[in-house]
Amino acid sequence: MCLLQYGFINSCLQSLVMERFGQDTWDKLSSLPGVQNSFMTYTVYDDQLTLSLVQEACSLLDVSAEVFLKLFGEHFFLFCKKAGYDTMLRTLGGDLIEFIGNLDALHSYLALSYQEMNAPSFRVEITDDGKLLLHYYSDRKGLYHIVPGIIEAVARDFFDSKVTMMVVNQTDEDERTGKKEHVVFLVKQTNQTSSTRGQDVSIHREVETLLRSMRVRCGTFAWTKSGWDLIRAVVRSEKGFLYVHCTFTPCYPDKLWVEEKAFCNAFPFHIVFDGDLKVKQMGVKIQKFLPSLYARDATMDQNFMILHPQVKRSQSQEFRLFMLWMESLGCMLYLCSPKLRSLQELEEVGLHLADLAQHDVTRDLVLLNQQRLAEMELTNQLERKKEELRILSQHLETEKEKTETLLYAMLPRHIANQLKDGRSVKAGEFEVCTILFSDVVTFTSICAACEPIHIVHMLNSMYSKFDRLTSIHDIYKVETIGDAYMVVGGVPVPTKSHAHRVANFALGMRLAAREVTNPVTGKPIQIRVGLHTGPVLAGVVGEKMPRYCLFGDSVNTASRMESHGVPDHIHLSTSTYSALKDNGFSIQERGQIEIKGKGQMTTYFLIGNLLVSEDSIMGREGGQTCLYREDLYDQSEKANVDVDLNESREKH
Repeated sequence: MCLLQYGFINSCLQSLVMERFGQDTWDKLSSLPGVQNSFMTYTVYDDQLTLSLVQEACSLLDVSAEVFLKLFGEHFFLFCKKAGYDTMLRTLGGDLIEFIGNLDALHSYLALSYQEMNAPSFRVEITDDGKLLLHYYSDRKGLYHIVPGIIEAVARDFFDSKVTMMVVNQTDEDERTGKKEHVVFLVKQTNQTSSTRGQDVSIHREVETLLRSMRVRCGTFAWTKSGWDLIRAVVRSEKGFLYVHCTFTPCYPDKLWVEEKAFCNAFPFHIVFDGDLKVKQMGVKIQKFLPSLYARDATMDQNFMILHPQVKRSQSQEFRLFMLWMESLGCMLYLCSPKLRSLQELEEVGLHLADLAQHDVTRDLVLLNQQRLAEMELTNQLERKKEELRILSQHLETEKEKTETLLYAMLPRHIANQLKDGRSVKAGEFEVCTILFSDVVTFTSICAACEPIHIVHMLNSMYSKFDRLTSIHDIYKVETIGDAYMVVGGVPVPTKSHAHRVANFALGMRLAAREVTNPVTGKPIQIRVGLHTGPVLAGVVGEKMPRYCLFGDSVNTASRMESHGVPDHIHLSTSTYSALKDNGFSIQERGQIEIKGKGQMTTYFLIGNLLVSEDSIMGREGGQTCLYREDLYDQSEKANVDVDLNESREKH
């Protein structure tokens, strides 16, 4: 049960991390170099990617590789069931031994579709004292801890039993099988139902008797004899095994009513060889592949190499086979068929479907697998399109966030959301708010004496500092035109502390302006600031470049406060003075002055805030400092609600 190298295994690992440890954990893993967020089932990936994911997951979760790989083994079994392999797995065997014994056959079948699959191999051995040993062979070192997770999950789910496994031996197998690692597990199976236990004991006894007989014939499975000796011994043992299961006496004809030519045509891929492996007879089609079998005294080991049981693989044509030892003739009947995965391979070896025997399932397998390969290619295309759509969706979401950020910079958030939803935004009247205008002193002279790029750098530095202050004091930036900067407090969200917010913002502006250099003189720039408090009408104007604008005489008055101000001073109207007095602000009366379009007006200068430090005004103090009364009030109300809830819980 291993599709390592394919995206299937990486998808399973992703599923394990997300289900057991959460999306955040997977996000951290997938952010590693070379790791992607999703995998395509039938795409081949480098082994190193999977190994790196396992190592990083162990490090991130602070667990050992043994624990994580065993957990992965359990999840892999469940993942295979969900992927549609449930019925196939259930039919591998009636007990755990049969199940494990047929895993290699399952891998051989899956290899028809997963051509790059390099699966491990499994072999069951029952010792003389009845112990069950599982031999695991793999080309990937260090992953054997997956096996106990899989086997224990299979035993629990399919056979209602509990299995414990312990490693009893671990060796390298390069020289004999071509596999890099050979691990032997001691398997203990308990807690079965009575019926299953009785059935398993009976089967285990039969298998044990068979294996003991085999060990007597061929020594051990440690390959002390040649591969062909082992094959002969295994096939001979099948005879004894059949006696165990047969409950009737077969009848044989006195004469075999099949002529030699008909037999060789009916079984085009068969070979008969004697105990010395000398070829005695062959089918008509296998001659096409192996003309050397015609040679005198040709032997099987000169033309074939064993692939299973595990030995180093041959790169030539592969055959599936069935062998039957004919005792009376002292010969072995070798029935086989070409191992083909697709119609393309059929063409490559120079065969046609008609060359395969009518009864040979290879004909059906090739056609079915051709359809399966076509479905896999279609699935690959769909997964690639899905991945492309996912990436496009991410890019679209990123662009959407940029667009929303730009929109929220142009309009108040709730106004922007109304426009996004296609709703019209009606103009609103605000009974009272505080408006601020500012400009740079001698800006025209600076522009005449400097390169445009220097002006851009100066304004960008100044506006960046001002914009930061709008966030600190939670006021709305209306617009900037040249060196003019306009903000408002109490619009579009009414607040009682609008005048205090704008006044503190103005003090912060003056401090920030001292950090901006005049490109002509090299000294800090100076600004004029004007404030006025009064009613306004506010609404969205324009379609191509919609703006949230303020209208009314209060806007004009605030502008006059700025234009009639003094460099490096904050000029206040009477209404703003009334909103700020007796609240800790230091204010100096300027007296009556002539205001264009307004006549004589008594105005004031804002000097500072006696209750708040410059660091608080500039937002330099750590933590969240409450500068405004409604913030303190809201926090007090929230605290009271929390107390009431706690008291209610205590009563109940």
